[in-house]
Amino acid sequence: MFKTMKQLFTSTNKDLRKRIYFTLGALLIFILGTSIVVPGTNAINKDLGFLELINAMGGGALKNFSIFALGVTPYITASIIMQLLQMDIIPYFTELSKQGPTGRQKINQITRYVGIFFAFVEGYALAFSFIGKSGNPLEYMYIATILTAGTAFLLWLGDQITQKGIGNGISLIIMAGIVSTYPQMFEDAFKHFISFDGNVQKIALGIVGFLIFVIIYFAIVIGMIFVQESERRIPIQYANKSTNAFGSAAQSFMPIKINTAGVIPVIFASSLLSIPTLLATVINNGTFNKIAQQYLDYTTPVGFTLYVIFIFFFAYFYTFIQVKPEEFSKNLQENGGYIPGIRPGDETKKYISKVLSRLTVLGATFLVIIAGLPIIFSEFTNLPTSVLVGGTGLLIVVGVALETYKQLEGSLLSRSYKRGYRR
Repeated sequence: MFKTMKQLFTSTNKDLRKRIYFTLGALLIFILGTSIVVPGTNAINKDLGFLELINAMGGGALKNFSIFALGVTPYITASIIMQLLQMDIIPYFTELSKQGPTGRQKINQITRYVGIFFAFVEGYALAFSFIGKSGNPLEYMYIATILTAGTAFLLWLGDQITQKGIGNGISLIIMAGIVSTYPQMFEDAFKHFISFDGNVQKIALGIVGFLIFVIIYFAIVIGMIFVQESERRIPIQYANKSTNAFGSAAQSFMPIKINTAGVIPVIFASSLLSIPTLLATVINNGTFNKIAQQYLDYTTPVGFTLYVIFIFFFAYFYTFIQVKPEEFSKNLQENGGYIPGIRPGDETKKYISKVLSRLTVLGATFLVIIAGLPIIFSEFTNLPTSVLVGGTGLLIVVGVALETYKQLEGSLLSRSYKRGYRR
């Protein structure tokens, strides 16, 4: 890591440094925008429930009811739906997915339009929910339009980071929003553990408690990195490849990550459980509100159980969408490849499915633990609500940070190789 940072500041990588500076400037614009409140509104003082995930991904923008309150969440929702529609659900999208770069460009364009539409719908619902029935339709439309414009601007800003910065524009915006809340979180934790009231013994115990909190936090980060980088390598041989000096055929591997689905199952589960809560706020019916609070809130036993079930379901669902055992088996057979000890065709498909199922159990369990840690800590400790131990936000930060670092490292290696080749 230190070697990579050292290479960044050499004279031969000026253009890469400019890209990094551009990215930091764009992210600064986003952070500043999270504090600009929608004209005519105030910050939200009540508990957001499952909308806390959206608030965390937007750097507290939803709590401030800023112009970036929706963040890029509508676009993420649209992206997930578009991926699902490409699974032979709508033939038009399936054909586009097979047309290479041209098809992907069309899908991305449609995804953005769908994301903007979702942003307007969500903006209108938020305006109605948090302003109340005292407003009129024109006021709701006004606020929804501003929130939609904020999301559209962030999508444009993400594109600029991807093209002129270091890439992964949308992901870096989400990461920046989450990271921007960490200083306040650690400050709140420090104040909770340590109170300078003159009692030396109490101060010493508070310092020890805070240090334990920090150690636990970083231990969770290390555990996340370990799981995110862990993979099962399935050996693959190709019959048409020449043998080496020892007489064995050339061998390669198919790596399958333990957590192939990433953070998507948690976002899906949170979004699904947040719909009744949001509807309860809009409808304002006593019975429906009671059901939503007692059975669909993640802090209740029933709500938490549903949360876990949804995470497992979406983990399996999304993993098999990503890997597609049948398609992999078919492509492997067409290229003359096979898994040692497994017959090509249907047996290969069953073997890949079996491996995926076992790995997904581990991956989904990991997601449940990470998503459930903040809930458990809030129930059994008296930590402030702003202090989150683990959680989906931290998982997103770790994933994006690892991906960005690998891209920078790959770019530096590529440049070093090109310079060496020219010599």
